[in-house]
Amino acid sequence: MIAAVLRPASRPSGKQVEPRGSPGIVRWLHRLITAIRANWPRVEIMLRADSHYCTPEVLRFCRSRKLHHTLGVAPTSTLRKHILGLEQSTAARAAAVKGGTKLRRFKGFYDGAASWDRVERIIARVEAGPQGTDTRFIVTSLSGPSGRTVYQDIYCARGQAENHVKAWKTHLAADRTSCCRASANQMRLFLHVGAYWLMWNLRRLMPRRSQWRVAQFDTLRIRLIKLAVRIEVLKTQVRLHLPRATPDQALFALLLTRMPRLSI
Repeated sequence: MIAAVLRPASRPSGKQVEPRGSPGIVRWLHRLITAIRANWPRVEIMLRADSHYCTPEVLRFCRSRKLHHTLGVAPTSTLRKHILGLEQSTAARAAAVKGGTKLRRFKGFYDGAASWDRVERIIARVEAGPQGTDTRFIVTSLSGPSGRTVYQDIYCARGQAENHVKAWKTHLAADRTSCCRASANQMRLFLHVGAYWLMWNLRRLMPRRSQWRVAQFDTLRIRLIKLAVRIEVLKTQVRLHLPRATPDQALFALLLTRMPRLSI
C-alpha cells in the first residue's frame, strides 16, 4: 500500500490523470510512476483497474507514459453487438450440460467508445449457467496473450489487491471518517496506512510455516495486541507483565527477538 486518498464518492473525472489536475488516485499514480522511472527508466509497468477508471484521459495517459493497461469496460450497446451470437450459443451449450455447470467463453475484437482517440483491443467474457448469462468486458494494450489468459490470469489477479484493501478497511477500521473536516479524515487515512504497514510487517516476522503467517489483521490485533497487562514504570525501562495464563507465550518471546527487524 502506497497511499490512501480521500475523494468524493463519484466517478473520477479524466482531469485527475493530469499532473496539475484535481487531487485523485490517478494523480498519485502519475507521481508514483515518475518516481519509479527515475530509478528504473526501462521497467515495464502494468496498470490494472476496474471500469471506474476507464476514461479517455486514462487511456491517453497510459500511451503517453508507455504503460501496459488492462481495464474493465462498462457494457454498452455498441460492445454487446459483437457478442450477441456468442451469448446465445454459450447459453444453449450450458443448458445442454447436466449438473448446472457454468460455461465460460471468450471473444476478442477491436472497438472503442466515441470519446476514445482510437480503437482498442476489447476482450469479452461470456459466462452462462443456471442463473443466466453474465458478460464482462475489458480493454487491454496486450496483443500477445489470449483473451482467456488476459482476463483470468492478469485482470482477475487484481482480486488479491482488493483483499488487501478489504483487510485494511474491515480489520483496521480505516473507513471511520466521521470528522467534520475532510483534512481531518484524510489524516485518519494516513494513520491507518501506517497501522497497515505495522500489522503487515508484524505478520511478516512470524515463523514461515505457522498459522500466524497467514492470520488476518483482526486476529493479530485481538490475540497479540489487545491484551490486559500490568504496567510497571522504572527509571530506565517500562515493563509489561502479562498474566501467567496468557496463551502463545513462546510467540511473544520470539517476536521480541525479531522486533529490531521490524521496518516501516
